[in-house]
Amino acid sequence: MTKNLPFDWRSFLLEWSGEWADSLPDGEARSEEDEAARQARWLGFPPASEERITALEKRLGRRMPPSYREFLKVSDGWRHAGGFVSLLAGTADADWHNDESGLAVMFEEYLDEDAGPEERWEVDIWRRGLQLDVESDVTYVLLDPEDVAEDGEWAVYTWASWRAESPRRYASFLAFMRDMHREFHSLRARPVDGEPEFVNGTTRKLDALVEEARLEALRGGWERAVEALDEAKEYGRPRAAGLGDQIRRLLGQTSLVYFDGLVTDPRYAPELLPPLVAEHAAHSYRDDSTLKFHLRGADEDLLSLAHATLEQVRGGTYRYTADGPFGEAVERARELARWGDTDGAWRTLMDALPLWEPLGPDHLAPLGWVADPLLGPLLAPERGRELLSAPRGGQAGEAPGPTTGLDPGGLAWLAEPDPGNNRTSYRFVLVEGVEPEELPARLADGDDTVLNEPMTLWEARHRLLHHQREFSSYDDKALMAVGRAGPGWSFAFEGDPAAFDRRRFVSPAPAAGAGTRAVVVWSGLRAWHGEPFFHLSVARDGAEQYAFTYADGEVRRSGDIPRALDPSRFFGASEDAAEVERPLLEAVAGEFGAHLPRHAIVSGRLHTFTTRSWTRPPRDGETYAVIRMG
Repeated sequence: MTKNLPFDWRSFLLEWSGEWADSLPDGEARSEEDEAARQARWLGFPPASEERITALEKRLGRRMPPSYREFLKVSDGWRHAGGFVSLLAGTADADWHNDESGLAVMFEEYLDEDAGPEERWEVDIWRRGLQLDVESDVTYVLLDPEDVAEDGEWAVYTWASWRAESPRRYASFLAFMRDMHREFHSLRARPVDGEPEFVNGTTRKLDALVEEARLEALRGGWERAVEALDEAKEYGRPRAAGLGDQIRRLLGQTSLVYFDGLVTDPRYAPELLPPLVAEHAAHSYRDDSTLKFHLRGADEDLLSLAHATLEQVRGGTYRYTADGPFGEAVERARELARWGDTDGAWRTLMDALPLWEPLGPDHLAPLGWVADPLLGPLLAPERGRELLSAPRGGQAGEAPGPTTGLDPGGLAWLAEPDPGNNRTSYRFVLVEGVEPEELPARLADGDDTVLNEPMTLWEARHRLLHHQREFSSYDDKALMAVGRAGPGWSFAFEGDPAAFDRRRFVSPAPAAGAGTRAVVVWSGLRAWHGEPFFHLSVARDGAEQYAFTYADGEVRRSGDIPRALDPSRFFGASEDAAEVERPLLEAVAGEFGAHLPRHAIVSGRLHTFTTRSWTRPPRDGETYAVIRMG
């Protein structure tokens, strides 16, 4: 077993010093100490002797941690550690902090009565820590003698008032110094007017790493690519953040993804603006100032495009397009997603991905589609990984295996609790041999025979309530989403229907089944309120063939019910009516060969319409209320 070689402090500090010296503009006014350091190309001081280090340890009563000790042997202190600590302590200046900053008292004020020992221990770092910052921009650097690793290293904690965050922790003094070197690089990476171009051995090595990571990402090696890009990003290398953000966005990571350095490039804006704008629209509440901040440096044409795209995204009218054969696949995928076949839509996109052409050398994958109201819901973390693992953009590599579809098939998934445990009642209509757009003519009257544009069920309900001016206690008009339910079937589905009233219920199956076959299912076996119930009715050529309703603990039936659907097979065998829901739904799916697309219904956007009432008109003597809004 080989022993790890000790860290080469001298080479590291010499390289840092030279980079710092070369980054300074000629003729700039600076202190005598900094000018001497620039000419000497050395930010440090003479090395500390073993005697000086031992004297420090005797004064403090503790042996110093290994990496700080080795650092002192090379330089007894350090200038310009990162961008905000101008002088770091050596043997003469290192001393116990003893809450000189008052931070312990300040943080204690934020502790509540339930604060545990760990939280109080973290506050006490400002009392027990060894202070290393001598001169700084209100930045404190402390070694913690109580946070010690197995190798003897003390953790370093830093805090700055202007960062508005919790103290940062580093595993060791070495980890802290390496991060300060990265901070120095990130602050110099984009020189302002008058500063020399920031080019050195480190930047050349990192830029080569970025280029290799770009090619690796296009070959499908996104995990290795993002690791390299993140390292280069820490040093502020141009391109690294913009490239890495493309990978992160497809992994479903939307926070702090801004495509920095690329989104304001007119070549890439058509692909990168839409996802940036969509994330902004989801959290901005009409305050668009942050969008302009993330587009700083953009010209007026690009800003106009951004705001036009923002209005489209907010209005649900944004439509992703792409050139060539991949663009043709996008249109086919949108049509599939529009009617609920999200798995088919995803496979269509993936099958065409080898034909995708990037907009420029720094374009890693198609991205604009995630803002499309129909295509965006296709994205799931496992699908993002599949796309990123596929070779594209002219690069060769091994294609990944397809991910498992998000739709389980059948109907039994309706018996499973949804994430919010809200889908305890639902109803749907299956119609054979007709297209989804034909369903309103069979299930609705008048103006309601036109489909609404695709939207989530929540959006559809909100819109309906916003425009509805009359509410009746007798009508039961269903707001239903429509789509395809497998070969030869279309569906209309409502996930949160009104209460079931067996006395007034009128099945829409006969009207829906004119000239064909229709199936109606209404389940409330897990309903929060009232007795559990289940209804099934089947019609052919406009006439009901058979039906049954389970309610109030009994079954009412009519017609010649097939054995597979006979309610006696399900009800009565179990005291818990909810236990029969899954086998009942499996039987319905098996009898008719139809299914409902879970992902499209739960997470996607579908066309909707409002049906005619599922209840009969009131009879003489039956009272009801109607509320009309002005």
